[in-house]
Amino acid sequence: MKGTSLIPGEEKLEKLRELLPEAFTEGRIDWEKLQAALGRDINFSNERYVLNWAGKSDAFRVMQTPTTKTLVPVREESIDFDETDNIFIEGENLEALKALQKSYFNKVKMIYIDPPYNTGNDSFIYPDKFSESRSEYQKRVGDKDEEGNLIRDGLFQRNSRESGQFHSNWLNMMYPRLYLARNLLRPDGVVFVSIDDHEGHNLRLIMDEIFGEENFVANIVWEKKFSPQNDAKWFSDNHDHILLYAKDKMNWHPFKLKRTERSNRRFTNIDNDPRGPWTSSDLTVKTYNEKYDYPVTTPSGKKIWPTKGRCWSVPQERFDVLISDKRIWFGKDGDNVPRYKTFLNEIENGIVPLTIWGHKEVGHNQEARQEIKKLFQDNAYFDGPKPSRLIERMLSLSTSNNDIIMDFFAGSCTTAHAVLELNRKDKANRRFIMVQLPELCPEKSEAFKAGYRTIADIGKDRIRRVIHRIRQENNKAEKDKKLLRFVSKNEQGSQDLGFRVFRLEQSNFKQWQGLKTKERAEIKTLLDFIVDPVKDSADLESMVYEILLKSGK
Repeated sequence: MKGTSLIPGEEKLEKLRELLPEAFTEGRIDWEKLQAALGRDINFSNERYVLNWAGKSDAFRVMQTPTTKTLVPVREESIDFDETDNIFIEGENLEALKALQKSYFNKVKMIYIDPPYNTGNDSFIYPDKFSESRSEYQKRVGDKDEEGNLIRDGLFQRNSRESGQFHSNWLNMMYPRLYLARNLLRPDGVVFVSIDDHEGHNLRLIMDEIFGEENFVANIVWEKKFSPQNDAKWFSDNHDHILLYAKDKMNWHPFKLKRTERSNRRFTNIDNDPRGPWTSSDLTVKTYNEKYDYPVTTPSGKKIWPTKGRCWSVPQERFDVLISDKRIWFGKDGDNVPRYKTFLNEIENGIVPLTIWGHKEVGHNQEARQEIKKLFQDNAYFDGPKPSRLIERMLSLSTSNNDIIMDFFAGSCTTAHAVLELNRKDKANRRFIMVQLPELCPEKSEAFKAGYRTIADIGKDRIRRVIHRIRQENNKAEKDKKLLRFVSKNEQGSQDLGFRVFRLEQSNFKQWQGLKTKERAEIKTLLDFIVDPVKDSADLESMVYEILLKSGK
């Protein structure tokens, strides 16, 4: 068994080799032969529609480089470690995504991420020095100190607008993560990505490239604020974008949203129709057809023609049938333009989702802040969280029982909160995987003063607090039910109210470095490596998890 993560391109190369063996020479792709095999002109010009930026080819190399890192269990920070299927991973998300490639390839139903928006003030990891060695990189970003000891500081770099590669740095950070994330999605899986107008256009282009523009589903506009910012320099920015892509659009369709009292208000019964409440819709269409252009006589005797350039949506014979069935509404006085009646009891029990999500439906920034404060005794320890109702909407549209949901920019873990809350409501058992870098909280921050050293610490504690609250609510509900009648075991349900914490760490097994020492000393090191490949710091449980992870379990 290899000790490294899955290399994303290997499986695709094998499939390509099976399909087009003539495109390979000495085990490698011959690009001219590949183009010829596809029937293309191999002398085409380089002028073509493509998104390029500084460092793109290097970002590909970073993406294709496997990791030897593993996930080490942290039982003392978990809840019901041996029973739960929910997972929190503390570590850098690119390395974590690589480590998960074998175990979760084609397994995740939905991914939601809220990455840095690249406003010029935020910080993130981006590979800006591709020529350096791994050990140099680890020292530079703070993964190791000069003595080689692992540390936690300095992982993020501020991407300033004064940088000569401002957009390129952000793209180099996002591209490999989205590419690896796509591998984890099921064939019917989807990804939602929050973004604002700083990088929305570039995000759309790289997602078109990674997922295929044919798999773009929607650009959802979320109303994140409900009141104007009077101090705005130009316009008050009241919305964010949520880009939705499917791994295979033809293999995925959203679930319909549940009908609510508000959505049913437009159905009335002003004519006391025995079929119940109804609403009316336009009976004309733009696609003109002369056969569908005829006069209609209203009950009041007035003749009405379709508006110029339009026609009725049904032929006259069908219109007469609708009249006899009392399906046409001419208004209270019987002399209005005819409209078609649709009855509430004929509509499927659900609503097709819209691309504009208002704050009344899914929450807003202030609601998200209050949600954090309610959990943490009136303390808002995290800046810019999303409301759990927003994530619940995405979950409702794209997931069901036993599905796996991932968020690898987990932050305060709103996604985990939403999964647990929606499971409570619909008695499902969705599972989550959260990944968050242990980004240090500023020493002067309220979070640091309260004992939270990293953003990951805040996220883990939020999950614990949500679980504790749901357990309290469930216990109260069970007591109330039992006061009225006996409650069966099946009614009580078995929601997964736990999570396992793992930390991304170096492998438990020695990695051969090809040390530049004298020949005899190198031979001794090699012999030591063969005789005992296990590091002195390794423990049995961590080694078992590493073997399971790297063998694809």
